[in-house]
Amino acid sequence: MPSPTTDELADLHRRVEALRPTLLRLAQLQLRNLAWAEDAVSETLLAVLEGASGFNGTSQFKTWVVGILKHKVLDQLRLRKREAAYDTDEEGEVVDDLVFAPDGHFRTMPQTWESPDDALQQRQFFEVLEACMDTLPGQIGRVFLMREWLELDTDAICQELRTSSTNVWTMLHRARMRLRECLQLNWFGNPAK
Repeated sequence: MPSPTTDELADLHRRVEALRPTLLRLAQLQLRNLAWAEDAVSETLLAVLEGASGFNGTSQFKTWVVGILKHKVLDQLRLRKREAAYDTDEEGEVVDDLVFAPDGHFRTMPQTWESPDDALQQRQFFEVLEACMDTLPGQIGRVFLMREWLELDTDAICQELRTSSTNVWTMLHRARMRLRECLQLNWFGNPAK
């Protein structure tokens, strides 16, 4: 493959720099340490610059870069396993009895969403989803991203956070309920009742 031109390198540098704040936010949410997050992002950006010729365009550039970050965050978690400082406070809990009846069913059924497949294909949906994920409180957001973004299983999350599987499932439930409410308000246009 031919060497990139000066213009191509400048464009790549611009695109990478535009993603840096998002990458840092994602890394910091998982690593809970700014220096470690910056290390993961720096390693990601270096890998992107070194491997730019390997990007074939089958996915979006951002998706490719975030995929690299995912592996760098996992590397940092493994490297810093014994040093990690965890935020254990349960801020902003969802009160389940407002959503569920005593028999465990929804008090009101969730709204049926029109054409979810069409909505998923729209770029704006992912921007709203990302904004909703940013509102998840500390530990709840971290557990959700560990499960859904890093694709860690429950045992790995429990070991990493030194918590029980029941606590992990509770936090995942709370995260999903908050995301549901946020998406209904900010994307589907109707508040959850």
